[in-house]
Amino acid sequence: MLNSEQTELDLPPPHSEPESAFSDCGGRSGGPGDGGGVGLCPQPRVAEPGDAGKKDLQHLSREERRRRRRATAKYRTAHATRERIRVEAFNMAFAELRKLLPTLPPDKKLSKIEILRLAICYISYLNHVLDV
Repeated sequence: MLNSEQTELDLPPPHSEPESAFSDCGGRSGGPGDGGGVGLCPQPRVAEPGDAGKKDLQHLSREERRRRRRATAKYRTAHATRERIRVEAFNMAFAELRKLLPTLPPDKKLSKIEILRLAICYISYLNHVLDV
């Protein structure tokens, strides 16, 4: 929504575009078909790395900035790596717990829920043995 002081050129572009020397002009360079915008940006500036991304994100809500950051390939790759490490650690912990539980046959494959239930029963049994 534009207020009385804003023009269309004051608004940041709706999506991230490659930076140019005219990035303050909202991506308009005064070419044909832009409404005769000659002189819209009289002082071109040198764009800094990441400047357009910051400018685009300033007007967004915190939730929208978070959503856009999470949509990047770099974030998804890092998140997938962290999740893989977490799942591997989780599975190793179950494997170690499984080694401590008596079953017949000893190499029987148990699901995670079976390991937990068997561990509960085994701990109860050991407490009972200690109490007697």
